[in-house]
This record gives sequence, C-alpha cells and structure tokens, in this order.
Amino acid sequence: MNRHRMLLPLLLAVGMLSISSSAILVRWCDDAPPVVIAAARLGIATIVLIPGLAATRGVRLLRIPPKLTGYVLFGGLFLAAHFFFWMTSLRHTSVLSSVVIVTTNPIFVGIGSWLLLRERIYAALIVGICLAASGGVLISISDHSVGSENGLYGNLLALGGAVTASGYLLIGRKVRAEVDVFSYMVSVYGVAAVILCAVASLSGVGAVGYRWQTYACFVALAIAPQLLGHGSLNYALKHLSATFVSVCILAEPVGAGILAYLLLGETAGTAQLIGAAMILAGIFIATRGPSAAPESAEVR
Repeated sequence: MNRHRMLLPLLLAVGMLSISSSAILVRWCDDAPPVVIAAARLGIATIVLIPGLAATRGVRLLRIPPKLTGYVLFGGLFLAAHFFFWMTSLRHTSVLSSVVIVTTNPIFVGIGSWLLLRERIYAALIVGICLAASGGVLISISDHSVGSENGLYGNLLALGGAVTASGYLLIGRKVRAEVDVFSYMVSVYGVAAVILCAVASLSGVGAVGYRWQTYACFVALAIAPQLLGHGSLNYALKHLSATFVSVCILAEPVGAGILAYLLLGETAGTAQLIGAAMILAGIFIATRGPSAAPESAEVR
C-alpha cells in the first residue's frame, strides 16, 4: 500500500501531462480535418483495448445488458459530438481559451443532474456557475485568438464541446451503475468512432493523404491522453478521494497553456488569464458540493 502511495504522485503527473498534450497534438494535425482526427483517436483507442479484453474475457468481450444498448449509442453520439466541437474549436481560438472553456463540463453535469436526475442543487454550484460564466464572458470579449480573427466562434464551439461532454457523462452515470468500466469504454468509444467515420465519409474526407507526422499524432492522441491519461486518473480513483482527483484535473488547462506557450508560441493577455482563472475557480467551487462529478476525467 505504501508503495502505491509513493508511486501515485508520479502516476498523476504523467497522467496530467498526457492529457494536457491533447490540444497540442490536435494542433499538430493541422492538415487533417477535425472529424478525421477525432475518429482516428477513438478508433485507435478502441482497437488497442479490444485484444486485452478478448484475451481476458474470451467471446464475452462486452458485458452490456440489452436494456442499456440505447444509452450506449447515445453516449457514443455525445462523445463524438464533444470531440468534433472541441477539436474544431482549436482551429479558431487559442489552446488556453478552448481547453479552459471545454473543462467547464462538471458545471453542466451539475445543471443536468438537477434538471434531468432531480438531484438537489446546492449553493456551491450556483456560485461556481456565476463565476465561470463571468470568466467565459471576459475571455470571449478579450480573446483575439492567435492566428484567427474569429475567436468568439471558437469559444462557442468549445462551449458546445463542454455541453456535449456533459451529456456523455450523465449517460455514463446511468450505464456505469450496471456496466464495468472497460466494457463501457470499448463500446462507447467504438460507437463514437463509427459515427465520426460516417460523418467524415459523408463530408467527402478520407483517412489517407496526410503527413506521416499527422498519423504519428493520431496514435499519440489515442495512447497518451485517451488511454494513459484517463487510465492513470481511473487508477488513482481507487486509492485517492474523488475530490482530490477532481482537483488534479484542473491542472489540464494550466498544463495545456504552458505547452502551447513552449511548443506553439501562444501567449495570453492579462484579461484572458483573469478569465481563465475565474473559470477554473468556478469549477473548483462547483465541484466542492455534494454532487461533485469526478467523471470529468473521462473526456479529453
């Protein structure tokens, strides 16, 4: 047990660095449409998971009750929409703005839990919503976006990514009550990948003709943020409180912003930094309530 405790800080650091790299890797795939990047990330992650599950479970690879099939399909739809909106937002706004805004999904989970699941709303959520919303308005007003004149559009896309991620997480609450995490991951990732491939096909874009570096980034996105990053957080939840892990998740926008500065040369203005700090503070306050949603680790 002591050994696990000693390794957990290193594991969490590796996990957060992996997740923080997601936006950078997406930016490096600039010759591929966002829908192709998203499909590749989820498709490769699914393919990597299947052999291990097949070896340990045999023919009963997935354990999804028939009554939950519809929920899994909608979960995949929301996850596909989340990645499409968020990855597209990175073409129009800065990494810091995009990642900070899309990380507001715990707040929308809280609102959805109140509206749809009839869970009690609490004062911390209301304060968090007001603070995060104020920060979002400040970013939208001040963010001129590096390399783009349409930062507001990108910020709205990131907000759409946060809302659809919340739908995915709310469905996950329902399914995960009866389904193990690996069955859920493989099924919902697979559904999302198929949906994104269909959208790509209908849009007339394919999976070939990109730089070899782009294909390397596809693999890195699946392995680093999708499997290693989320896997480390899920492992940490077995040994640490959900509250502590959910606070660690707030390091993602900070890490992404630092990486964007070091690797992409992106800088942030004072007003943008203040707005980002307000949003992160709002998320922190909102997740201190009784309905805190650590499931937010299962997205980007």
